[in-house]
Amino acid sequence: MWREEDASKEDALKGLEKGEDVSGMGTSIILFHGEMHSLNLLGTEIWKLCDGKTFDEIVSELEDSFDVEKEVLERDVNSFVANLKGLGLVYEE
Repeated sequence: MWREEDASKEDALKGLEKGEDVSGMGTSIILFHGEMHSLNLLGTEIWKLCDGKTFDEIVSELEDSFDVEKEVLERDVNSFVANLKGLGLVYEE
């Protein structure tokens, strides 16, 4: 089960507009096997795209939303997805 926190997402988006570091702000939670995992804005957007899309498709979609170099985004997406896999939250077919 997961839930996106609309008010927290708005706060994170406002912070981004001001150039603030919002990486520590949780914008959604995932409940899995009795554990709660908080995701920041980028993590939430990656999570929403983990629905059969390839790595390149995820990065491509995120490039339009986040003002960051492609190499940095690729590294962040790769690291985050690896963490999700390690937790058993996503898998590759």
